[in-house]
Amino acid sequence: MSLMRRVRDITVATLNERLEKAEDPVRLIDQFLWSTREEIIQAEKLYQQYAGHANHLKMQWLQAEQQREKREQQAITALKAGEEHIARIALQEKASHEQNAAQYKELYEQAQQNVSELEDLLRELRSEYQSVYDKREFYAARMESLRLQQRMNQRYYGGGPGGQPEGMFRKLDDRISDMEHEARSLRDLRRAGQDYGMQSSSSAQSAIERELEQLKRKLEKEG
Repeated sequence: MSLMRRVRDITVATLNERLEKAEDPVRLIDQFLWSTREEIIQAEKLYQQYAGHANHLKMQWLQAEQQREKREQQAITALKAGEEHIARIALQEKASHEQNAAQYKELYEQAQQNVSELEDLLRELRSEYQSVYDKREFYAARMESLRLQQRMNQRYYGGGPGGQPEGMFRKLDDRISDMEHEARSLRDLRRAGQDYGMQSSSSAQSAIERELEQLKRKLEKEG
């Protein structure tokens, strides 16, 4: 029985160490719970066997005690009848039953001690199972909360299609500003072209006027 307790202590001690390094603590806890549940089942079977064996030993012990008392009464009856030979035989059988009773009693007490230890072990296993199961539910709830929080962060704070309205309108403002800047640039370019055309027309007109004056002066000389 002490070996079973030692194995359980090692298992519980290593669980905490493995939890600190586990990527999926819930899965590790589930494995531990499954192992503990199997051990509880085996311990229950052993308990039933030991309890049945202890009851059998108790019956053997009590029967030996009854036979011892019966042979003692037979020896007394034989002595009262003056049959010492029969009394001696009864006392010899009494001694044999007394020895058997002592042996069965010792075996029964050992079995009862083991049954009691098995009861304590089962109580510890069940309590441990329930405690770890409760922690498993708590960790599972925390991990689910974390998973949902991550999804919410990715969905509403990750800059995706479902981002903040301010960010969406900021991009729209930038786009419209770019379009406005492009339109102003095109307008300025067209105005510059018109100004250049007007300047070109004025220059051509001045040249014509100068040429006209030259022709007038030429005609005056010829006349």
